[in-house]
Amino acid sequence: MIDWLGTVLTESPPPDLLRLVAVPVFAWAAYRDIRTRRVPNATWLPLALLGVALLAWDISRVSAGDLPGGLVARERFYLRVALSLGMVGSIGYLFYWFGGFGGADAKALIVLAVLFPTFPTYIFPAEALPLTRTTVGVFSLTVLSNTVLVGAAYPVAVTLRNALTGHLAPIMFIGKPIRTADATTEYGSLLQTPEGFTRRGLDLDALRMYLCWRGTTLAAVRDDPARHRDPASLPDDPNAPGDGSIPESGAVATETDGEAVTDGGREDADGPAAARARTDYDDPWGARAFLDDIEGSAYGTTPEGLADGLDVLAEEDVVWISPGMPFIVPMFLALLVSLVYGDLFFTLVSVLV
Repeated sequence: MIDWLGTVLTESPPPDLLRLVAVPVFAWAAYRDIRTRRVPNATWLPLALLGVALLAWDISRVSAGDLPGGLVARERFYLRVALSLGMVGSIGYLFYWFGGFGGADAKALIVLAVLFPTFPTYIFPAEALPLTRTTVGVFSLTVLSNTVLVGAAYPVAVTLRNALTGHLAPIMFIGKPIRTADATTEYGSLLQTPEGFTRRGLDLDALRMYLCWRGTTLAAVRDDPARHRDPASLPDDPNAPGDGSIPESGAVATETDGEAVTDGGREDADGPAAARARTDYDDPWGARAFLDDIEGSAYGTTPEGLADGLDVLAEEDVVWISPGMPFIVPMFLALLVSLVYGDLFFTLVSVLV
């Protein structure tokens, strides 16, 4: 073991060895993503700065002629760096802009584009890792393609699980059934409306924000849906909604009583107190009042979407939700595969062609 470790440490390029710092950081981020769906922004800045420093180191080595292959190899190096930063980094940003990625997912992909623009090299006594390399030679692109392949296995597993447990429905390929009472302890989105299945149902983070804002619980909503549907039941002074994450205790909020407003309460014309004072106010569940009152948005939730989701949760005992697979988890697994083996997609294409 000492021999191969000595070989790795002495024969591998020092910048590539330092890039391995990303492995434990991504492992921790994947763990956080599973447990809380929240990864602190501070996670990515040190890695990004490390990537910039190592890229500058690589450029100085290439400029000094340390890269075998002469002018052609240098040109390929700069092209690969440009592709990694310009294409893979842009993919992360654009997917976040259009709502395909969360903020942490986009930052993680951008960090990979900076940290791993070209294939690293790790020299062992009998082999050099990664075992396979692509013609393009952009390592961050390899991690991205491997992430897609690893991530594709998850819906397959979800489908098999649903089939084996007898949960057969049109939504079984992308969702899983849960007890409605457990909805506030899950991440994902509701895949149902009163009209049937949908792929754009209520985000469960937004549900937790709403319950916290009202100072109530899902159990209380299910016990007395008629009261909660009435805008007159809105509290005088709603709570701060939070960010919708699941508390470590598992408790979302404590219920408070709402009494009709006579005078006092909130002064804003469209706030909860004003809504309760107007008997003609058409706002089932106080959904519009909630979204008007909070600062920012609740993960793109609309008043209609929130009201429809609450209708389903109040009536059904079992609901379907999206599993909410955190993207950083397959990205971490893909990083490990990429560092050891290389590009799975490139290998599959080579075999098929």
